Amino acid sequence: MQRYLLLPGPTPLPDEVLAAGARQMINHRGPEFGRILAEMLGAARRVFMTRHPVLPFTASGTGGLEAAIANLCSPGDTVVAVCSGWFGDRFADIAEAFGAQVLRVAVPWGEAVDPEAVREALRVAPGARAVLVTHSETSTGVRNDVAAIAAIVRQTPALLVVDAVSSLGAIELRADEWGVDVVVTGSQKALMAPPGLTLVSVSERAWAASETARLPRYYWSFARMRKDLKDGEAFTPFTPAIGVIYALHAGLRRLEAEGIARVFARHRRVARAVRAGVRALGLRPVARDEDASEALTAVWMPDGLDAKALLDRLRVEHGVVMAGGQGPMAGRVFRFGHLGYVSDEAVLAGLGALEAVLPRIGGPAARGAEDAAREILATAPA
Repeated sequence: MQRYLLLPGPTPLPDEVLAAGARQMINHRGPEFGRILAEMLGAARRVFMTRHPVLPFTASGTGGLEAAIANLCSPGDTVVAVCSGWFGDRFADIAEAFGAQVLRVAVPWGEAVDPEAVREALRVAPGARAVLVTHSETSTGVRNDVAAIAAIVRQTPALLVVDAVSSLGAIELRADEWGVDVVVTGSQKALMAPPGLTLVSVSERAWAASETARLPRYYWSFARMRKDLKDGEAFTPFTPAIGVIYALHAGLRRLEAEGIARVFARHRRVARAVRAGVRALGLRPVARDEDASEALTAVWMPDGLDAKALLDRLRVEHGVVMAGGQGPMAGRVFRFGHLGYVSDEAVLAGLGALEAVLPRIGGPAARGAEDAAREILATAPA
């Protein structure tokens, strides 16, 4: 049976990425590895759209979020956190774990934050050290307007820190142009590599803040990492995930060969196709179209049905792997990932499997999901 991985991450890997990750180990202090790492980080800077350093830590994306707090904050600092889903809440929790006073901007799950709510929070807390926002809220399929939020935060002394774990490489994010101070992503999403690496871009303002921040850090130290990274030949202070770096090097090369503007257009096109397909089945996406993430689509289950029954049948009977809901959405939604190396074929297979399974678990017996998606997939990316 053909398998289709339609998760919000990890995502399927292109053949050249698989081959790169399977290469033999080399000396992580030798010139060959130094060249590969330097080339990978150069490509990463172009995808982050920044001239500033991008720091590679062997960790999940959550490790990168923790690194951001540890390097920017001091005990007792006020931090504004946009909480619009599971991952926004997690970012706030990390800041609280490090002793920050967190002012949470609570947003109903399934909605994007109103940038004016961030402005109001900064008015209430004018001395805030940082604003934390999740670009693509993976639990709900909502995209927050980072450009608009950045325009507000730039008018204050606060730093803007963006969780771009499921957005970087799928959704436009211009770190330098928009004035985003720290961007965090992971290797296993739109960058088309295995899990195991988090990348963190750091602006000049953030570097200055890290020099006065008083939270403890050792492994997560931005300064220690930057010290070992040099143009042309780069090394890390601790043993890196060599195989993941090989793979990410290949993934970024593929992404750049396609062209970042075309990559964004491809993600927009596929996202529209998925949403058209699920609506043809009588299902309702969680996010409004204007707030929808291009990385994934969260979909409400029909009343009275549990997502687990749907997900189990999709996997066992059709080889289609999707994700369930998190927190208060557990059992109530399923999440259809369409980021990174996800083909039109996989999207159509996922929609066809939904059409076949839903009636057998008591859902609607609607038809036409694949046709609705094909109509959009047949058009040029825009």
